[in-house]
Amino acid sequence: MTHEFEISEQIEIEGTPEQIWDAIATGPGIDSWLMGRNTVDAREGGRTSMEMGGFVSESTVTVCDPLKHFAFRADPAPDGSFHAFEFLIEARDGASTVLRFVHSGFLGEDWEAEYNGLRRGDPMYLHKLAQYVKYFSGRYSAPIGGYVGETPDRQRTWELLHAALGTSGSASVGDEVRLTPSGLAPIDGVVDYVSEDFFGVRTADALYRFIYGYNGAVVLGHHIYGEPGQAAPDVKDAQEAWQTWLAGVFA
Repeated sequence: MTHEFEISEQIEIEGTPEQIWDAIATGPGIDSWLMGRNTVDAREGGRTSMEMGGFVSESTVTVCDPLKHFAFRADPAPDGSFHAFEFLIEARDGASTVLRFVHSGFLGEDWEAEYNGLRRGDPMYLHKLAQYVKYFSGRYSAPIGGYVGETPDRQRTWELLHAALGTSGSASVGDEVRLTPSGLAPIDGVVDYVSEDFFGVRTADALYRFIYGYNGAVVLGHHIYGEPGQAAPDVKDAQEAWQTWLAGVFA
């Protein structure tokens, strides 16, 4: 049995409607703050896709009003569950823009746990979008992911992650930090997001996200940006290094 849900959020972003449109209605833009590899045919009835871990989710664009309103709805799963996303853009005086976001649809059998994960995760990704537009607009990234499952003890998970990163569990937004993951070069940046499920760091050329996710999975959601006007950099080696690091932390 499916269960209907809706999550609504609003955020003010230091950026123009054009910058936000590029981030939400183009494949390279979405790749640069969300997850997976994305394609977008930005027209009503156009198709979008997200490929992640060998799985492809496809959607249909339901609204395409450039610089103002963009929405798409995923094809339903066999059990009838699906996700729909809506973005409404409102320019403000000055250099900021309000983005209204609605995530709705129907969830499947494990709907309570999934909804709880979405309720926690959606605000983080909107914040990540705002960080991308403010600091990296016009620069693109292929996402760097990593995954290990079945880590039910949240507190112990974060203790292991912070120890492996060389950071403190008491780090807060605005703190300058140096990440020292084994097998990778040290990373200097500033903490830009902290909650019981997320730890985020922004550097001069990247956004890093460490995530305690759905059903106790530990997930990485990093983005390393190329130069303005160029294609996203090749992140294959970084992808392998981060996955090796994560697997080693929880070996």
